[in-house]
Amino acid sequence: MISKRLQDAINAQINKELFSEYLYLSMAAYFESVNLPGFANFMKMQVLEERFHAMKFFEYLAERGGRVYLEQINKPEIEFSSIIEIFEKSYKHEQFISKSIYELMDIAIEEKDHATKSFLNWYVDEQVEEEATMDAILNKLKMIDGKGQGILMMDNELAQRAFTPPTNN
Repeated sequence: MISKRLQDAINAQINKELFSEYLYLSMAAYFESVNLPGFANFMKMQVLEERFHAMKFFEYLAERGGRVYLEQINKPEIEFSSIIEIFEKSYKHEQFISKSIYELMDIAIEEKDHATKSFLNWYVDEQVEEEATMDAILNKLKMIDGKGQGILMMDNELAQRAFTPPTNN
């Protein structure tokens, strides 16, 4: 059985993951509106990842005898001034999620909940990848000043992204 403190913290994380899904869906909608289907595809794949993350927490909490309580999801931002701004916000958001995962890990360590600590290790590793991906795209966008043919090349590249749920979760 999981402690109430960890149950509450995981429920808060589920909400953050669902907000992440909603935020990236809003960004995908923006990219669709400015005719950048590859960037939209990248964000749609990110949406699927965030849903996977939320459901992984959902299933874990149920498995440990906890109760999932869904809360209201905040409205995401819908207007953006540039592609660079979107990826700056995405990178900062992933850093925020990493910090939240680390705080969950701190609680698990403090409570000596080894099962939750083991479960959270996957998220710690995943967040390294999430931050690195957003940072790499942001750096490329800055190199091309978020304009011109470079955007079209990146749009084609990002159109190739697909989401395959990890099998060793």
